Amino acid sequence: MIVTKPAAVLFDMDGLLLDTERLIRGAMIAVMADHGFAFGNADYAQLIGRPEPASRVIMHARFGAGLDYDLVRAQVRQRIRDEWGPVRPLKPGAAALLAQINAAGIPAAVVTSSEQALARAYLGQVGLLDGFAAIIGCDDVARGKPHPEPYLAGAARLGIAPAAALALEDSHNGVMAAHAAGVPVIMVPDLLPATPAMQALVLAVAPDLHRVAAWLADT
Repeated sequence: MIVTKPAAVLFDMDGLLLDTERLIRGAMIAVMADHGFAFGNADYAQLIGRPEPASRVIMHARFGAGLDYDLVRAQVRQRIRDEWGPVRPLKPGAAALLAQINAAGIPAAVVTSSEQALARAYLGQVGLLDGFAAIIGCDDVARGKPHPEPYLAGAARLGIAPAAALALEDSHNGVMAAHAAGVPVIMVPDLLPATPAMQALVLAVAPDLHRVAAWLADT
């Protein structure tokens, strides 16, 4: 499915490398209920792949000025720490895929809507950090996904043309960001399906990272 060997691979993090979206969604539903707000899966779907400033705007628009977003955010993180500790679970095939890419001499970077420090901490805790030549966090760019700036920054950091890279994404906002940046993208769906609109933007849809590894092995 991947026609030529990419010059670099640009990874999303949450929902792609780390199985964190379900943890965050569950914690947000519980914390919002504690504050008297009915927050469900459809509400969380609006936040997937977006940086914190955009999520803040969406949450205030949906739930009003009475929502203490910073308090909710802090309590969500504390709830996840209480339940899971400091280590976030890996998505199946993530470590093997990164090792395969590193062994092939293909540079890799993370392009995430999480903050740089959090991304480095989470990737370090699961032993993946050293496999990446660069980390682009939401605080490294002025405009986050679905704007193309994060992927343009990732390609620039690695010194390659966007069209020569390959992006791996699970979210609609991430797919749109990569596509707008001119980076060919494979969608590996997590909480959101590969809708017809998304399928029109991607190189392929993979059921998991094992399939992506197999495709890369064939290039």
